[in-house]
Amino acid sequence: MTASRSPHLRAVLQALCVTLLWSTSWVLIKFGLEDIPALTFAGLRYTLAFACLLPVVWRSGQFHMVRHLTRRDWQRLAVLGVLFYSVTQGTQFLGLDRLPAVTTSLLLSFTTVVVALLGIVLLSEYPTRLQWGGVALYLLGVLVYFYPVSIPTQEVIGLLIVLTGVVTNSLSTVFGRGINREGVLPAPVVTVVSMGIGSLLLLIAGIAAQGLPALSLANWTIIGWLAVVNTAFAFTLWNHTQRTLSAVESSIINNTMLIQIAMLAWVFLDESLGARAIVGLALAGAGTLIVQLRRGGRSPAPGADHSTGTPHRRTVPS
Repeated sequence: MTASRSPHLRAVLQALCVTLLWSTSWVLIKFGLEDIPALTFAGLRYTLAFACLLPVVWRSGQFHMVRHLTRRDWQRLAVLGVLFYSVTQGTQFLGLDRLPAVTTSLLLSFTTVVVALLGIVLLSEYPTRLQWGGVALYLLGVLVYFYPVSIPTQEVIGLLIVLTGVVTNSLSTVFGRGINREGVLPAPVVTVVSMGIGSLLLLIAGIAAQGLPALSLANWTIIGWLAVVNTAFAFTLWNHTQRTLSAVESSIINNTMLIQIAMLAWVFLDESLGARAIVGLALAGAGTLIVQLRRGGRSPAPGADHSTGTPHRRTVPS
């Protein structure tokens, strides 16, 4: 019994380690934004992450498939890259430049709800009654968190930016799900090609719009850690855990990020929360978890579907 449960326990601990790394990203980004323009920062992070993942895919023996991509494949992967990396990550960094980390995290978790609604129209995937209840619970949590509504002008702009990111993140999740559901292209190839296109466009746009300032060793350390550890390594490890964990287990572990980000923001960013805000976060977190619950118990094999933990599946980009 112990031997049989050991791989499962190891996978749970590994997944928790990944969510902790992803949660620390929010703190590191807030620190980095003090010196680095938001779009340039995001572009540097994901371009470097792409450079790290490229040799991994090359050694896996799957990179040869890139040479056989059709024009339609390139077009679809380009759209995915622009949606998830160029726009979604760009708006996340811009939002974090204007909003508290906890508020940004809460708003981006709305992606789960939007994906459920888009799935009805685009993928004919209908939520269950329980999932509709989760949508209502999430919205109630958001109302509790923001009540009474009193938002400074700068934060209103930040809210609009993040909500734009929610829409593009949701579209990229559904679009990426459609690509991976076909099972034609391996998930690592989808990830690397879309990341390469989207991150390079984001970097070019960032430098053109905001410039590339002189970066200190501390700045490069933050960028390097986010790219190598919190992106390339973390997504690879998350993919590995999907071989053992069910979709529900992964959703539960992924949902702990709302709590982790709130605690880290309180410790490192001095973002304190009142009792009402804590209740709102708890309700929203429970709602997003319920929305993610599916009747199916196991995750498909890596590369077979969207449930592989690849970046375009993330509902709380990190």
